[in-house]
Amino acid sequence: MASSGRSYIIAGAGISGMTLALALAKFGATVVVLERSPTIQEFGAGLQISPNARRVLDRLGLDDAIDKTSLEPAALDVFAQGGRHPLVSMELGAIIRERFGAPYAVMHRADLASLLYRACRRFANIDILFGVRDWDVVSHARGVTVAIDEASGQSRNARADGFIGADGVHSQTRLGVLDGPAAQYRNRIAWRTLVPADSIGGQIALDRVSVFFGSGFHLVCYPLPHRGQVNLALFTPGAIPPEGAQPRPKHPGPRVEALLAAAAENWTAWPMYTVETSLWHLGNIGIIGDAAHAMVPFQAQGAAMGIEDAATLAPLLMGTESAEAAFSRYAGIRQPRARRIAALSAENGRIFHMAWPFSLARNIVMRLQGPKAHLKRLAWVYSHDVGDSPTP
Repeated sequence: MASSGRSYIIAGAGISGMTLALALAKFGATVVVLERSPTIQEFGAGLQISPNARRVLDRLGLDDAIDKTSLEPAALDVFAQGGRHPLVSMELGAIIRERFGAPYAVMHRADLASLLYRACRRFANIDILFGVRDWDVVSHARGVTVAIDEASGQSRNARADGFIGADGVHSQTRLGVLDGPAAQYRNRIAWRTLVPADSIGGQIALDRVSVFFGSGFHLVCYPLPHRGQVNLALFTPGAIPPEGAQPRPKHPGPRVEALLAAAAENWTAWPMYTVETSLWHLGNIGIIGDAAHAMVPFQAQGAAMGIEDAATLAPLLMGTESAEAAFSRYAGIRQPRARRIAALSAENGRIFHMAWPFSLARNIVMRLQGPKAHLKRLAWVYSHDVGDSPTP
């Protein structure tokens, strides 16, 4: 595609950063992405892609590739602590497509990163630099100048119209350039692992997501048929554990015990940090994704928010008179939604981990609400289309 004459530098080749690079490149911008890792690396395991995020990815031409590497679950089974049968099976699958115009899918995070990277490589106007040792950005009236220490040990300067930090929860851009706050750890741990699908002994249905509630913990499971594996994510409270520590939830019940046994001692602990700041930009330098609003994953919207950020910011950067004005409008559009999603996610965590007798009331309410209640309750999340976002 011919260049529009605008150029941008992005720190971070994660999901948010590469989505933004693709969106900008489709408008004709020249994009350079700086990545500290030597290759594309997306740690963790599973990823849920709800319709609001999938709509963006489909418009970037990734729909067929995602279909081949993801599962569109038929339902979400919710189990009370020790329960043999689901409290409720929330309908997903075809009804999600029908209601929201895009599917709800689960996939491995690394598979999505790989798809985004391959899509970026098809654009001559995207350059991803791996193994970047360090960078330093200086803002001036006509854009930014970035000093880059490359993997080879050489240094070079690059000029651009703006700089975007998509560099994660401990963002150098937020901390060192915007002088923003550090991420906060509030005693919540995500324990993650993958197990072979044939090792779980029929404890979960392999065409749907399963969630197990417990007093002080919950476990999320979903199949990754493309890999022949099942993603397990166990969430518990606690201090940051030492290297090699393993989870030990109390009174998990027979199903969860069987799933824990299948995982053996292969869990990896991920301390969950959150970011709360209204300072998303300074002049022609801004932040997106976890760098701006890292949240707990209890509504599975962290990656989706970064994808939405990218799709909102790209047309503003390309169609607004300056990067500074674009960042200001982007922050005005995105901050209320990000705050609302973060609050919903935090509230879900409190609900999921309720102890008796409060859990009894929760279970009764969920059972009475039935298998379609979430379609109305989460309509504001799933129906959101960044193309319809108001401009402040």
